[in-house]
Amino acid sequence: MTPNVPPGILAELSRYRLVPVVVLERAEDAAPLAGALVRGGLPVAEVTFRTGAAAASIAAMRHAEPGMLIGAGTVASPAQVDDAVAAGATFIVTPGFNPRVVQYCLDRSVPIIPGANAPGFIEQALEMSLDVLKFFPAEPSGGVAFLKALAGPYAQVRFMPTGGISKANLASYLALDNVLACGGSWMVAPSLIAAGDFAGVERLTREAMESIAA
Repeated sequence: MTPNVPPGILAELSRYRLVPVVVLERAEDAAPLAGALVRGGLPVAEVTFRTGAAAASIAAMRHAEPGMLIGAGTVASPAQVDDAVAAGATFIVTPGFNPRVVQYCLDRSVPIIPGANAPGFIEQALEMSLDVLKFFPAEPSGGVAFLKALAGPYAQVRFMPTGGISKANLASYLALDNVLACGGSWMVAPSLIAAGDFAGVERLTREAMESIAA
């Protein structure tokens, strides 16, 4: 099976185990946010295409912190794939399993982590030789118990749970062998970004990384 996520990206996700899921309304907030994440010990981000500022934000983060692992999330079309890659995104994340978007990425050797929260979607992913998937929305879809159940029939698949992940339940997810990393947003909450509280982002990020290392 050819992995849909290259070894280098897998190594980074395995190293940090947490992916901040970022929603940016203003591209000018991207560079200071990137700096706060890096200073907090987490040079990783998934910038979601939920706003019109997504592509510009990815470009600004790439310019400010060239060494960051930056993904584009909530990608729903081939056009958004193109925009994300042109802006400097290293990988693509989708909320659900869209075969057209997945195939578009595979045809262009663009790393993609598509969403799947049921055996049927996992079967579709396996049919396309994918072995790393986003589990979304994690908590509403059954959380830790559901992922434990999936480990039996789908032992070859690793997941990135996102949706309802918090500092309170992060450790329970990361304890699972089939969890590569978790996506979370509490350290990059829109309220912090809107207030320009990048010191708060840095503090929460550092606390999260310390809890993972403990």
